[in-house]
Amino acid sequence: MDIRILRYFLAVAREESISHAAKALHVSQPTLSRQLADLETELGTTLVIRGNRRISLTEEGHFLVKKAKEIVALVDKTEANFKQPIGSVTGEITIGAGETEAMGLIGRSLHSLLTEHPGIRFHLYSGNADDLMEKLDSGVLDFGLVIEPTNKEKYEYLHLPAVDTWGVLMRRDSPLAALDTITPEDLANHPLILSRQTTVDNELTGWFGRDIGDLTIVGTYNLLYNASLMVKEGIGYAVCLEKIIPTPEDGELVFRPLNPGLHAGLNLIWKKHGMHSAAANTFLDHTRRTIHAKKEDPEG
Repeated sequence: MDIRILRYFLAVAREESISHAAKALHVSQPTLSRQLADLETELGTTLVIRGNRRISLTEEGHFLVKKAKEIVALVDKTEANFKQPIGSVTGEITIGAGETEAMGLIGRSLHSLLTEHPGIRFHLYSGNADDLMEKLDSGVLDFGLVIEPTNKEKYEYLHLPAVDTWGVLMRRDSPLAALDTITPEDLANHPLILSRQTTVDNELTGWFGRDIGDLTIVGTYNLLYNASLMVKEGIGYAVCLEKIIPTPEDGELVFRPLNPGLHAGLNLIWKKHGMHSAAANTFLDHTRRTIHAKKEDPEG
């Protein structure tokens, strides 16, 4: 499978038109149509349904779009990491993370890195732990910032000197807002909006003392911002990490920590036995230094 043809296919999927994609790619429409047909023949499946005005993807086409994006991103990253002048460190680093204030520490490391090596570029991907680990395993991501626990058989890791606190995001006028902390009994029979992360299910099951499926769950979220809008509409209470959504004193929402307290340690992980570029290795060195400095001066 030719990487150039995958780029052609992604252009067709993006433009939803072979003629528009051909214009964007600076190739003739017959050439692009032939290349697309050859790709379908090679894979033994139909990827697009050709309409009068636009094309649509088949189920197999949608699957290939996802995989082709990962393949093209990996090729582009690999090429970029080979294009570095002798004696300098350049290239690209891809970092995935969930929503956490600890990204500030990663930002501090990146600032130090880019000051010393301005030829390096970084790319951030936001997602939950399940998304990140899939992309780490495929090589699309170099690093992932995830809450504990970490599968230490599959991943190397750096433990960050940061802890996230679990609690409940709710409307300021909700009955539970008068409480300082939230117990499992307080949430009984209230509509809940929970994270979709597998590891979160395990942690919350232990805290609630019952199976997640026994709770009144009205919805789930991947990233918290959109869930916070559902909370504002009075749909339910979002169980989440602190400080991701601002809760000013005059705002509509408030955050209350869980009781007993539930806290999440954070690890920067990467695939075990994986080969890193010079840029990625240099980022690791700077991150270790940043962690050491944070431990020496917690207020710094």
